[in-house]
Amino acid sequence: MSLIRNMGLLVDTKHRTDQVELMDDFTMGGEILRNTLDQIAAINRWLGGNRVTLHGLKKVLRNRPKERSYTIVDMGCGNGNMLREVAVYGKEEGYTFKLIGIDANENTIDYAKELSTNFTEISYFHQDIFSEKFKSLSYDIVLANLFLHHFTEDKIVDISNSVVKKTTVGLIINDLHRHRIAYYLFKCLCLIIRNPMVKEDGLISILRGFKRMDLERISKKLNNNSSIQWKWAFRYLWIIQKNK
Repeated sequence: MSLIRNMGLLVDTKHRTDQVELMDDFTMGGEILRNTLDQIAAINRWLGGNRVTLHGLKKVLRNRPKERSYTIVDMGCGNGNMLREVAVYGKEEGYTFKLIGIDANENTIDYAKELSTNFTEISYFHQDIFSEKFKSLSYDIVLANLFLHHFTEDKIVDISNSVVKKTTVGLIINDLHRHRIAYYLFKCLCLIIRNPMVKEDGLISILRGFKRMDLERISKKLNNNSSIQWKWAFRYLWIIQKNK
């Protein structure tokens, strides 16, 4: 068994990896960045990842009035595909949403703006979530869609605590389940993916993901009303909800 592991045929998912993803280079731009963002968005749609976040949004908005406006912030918004789906959902259900996308890569923000010209309810800002500019924002709901796995546990606690204090409704976290099956299923998917960054970062992302015990441990540190649900495909929907 040790020989097989050393040959790379088995992956260790016991602990989160600290390996850095290529996408964490916030100076990246050009066609490679745009293609990567588009492919990540397509994979999320295909595997049902965006539906997980929409399910969480429906849950936190249940029995809340539609007469008021809700400001929703998407941290690490990428090319804005999640916010565009939220915008469509809001229109279909009669909600008034003010949607804000935040990303630390200015090139990513520029691309998201290009793709969202038909969505007047969406605004995008080039900001670091640890900056004073981000801390000065006001919002009702925050989305963390495949976002928190980029950070250490201490940073996740800091981010979540600061965000939850300011929300009026809650924080919706959709992130990866760190599991050997998920890793090898994505390896199979890589056979039809041409973009090398998507392949490499996708595998690292899974190894930076979470097991339920990780989320439960973090949740205890936050001391807030939260729920954790497993969703296909190897996702956790973690909702920290404020009282109505």
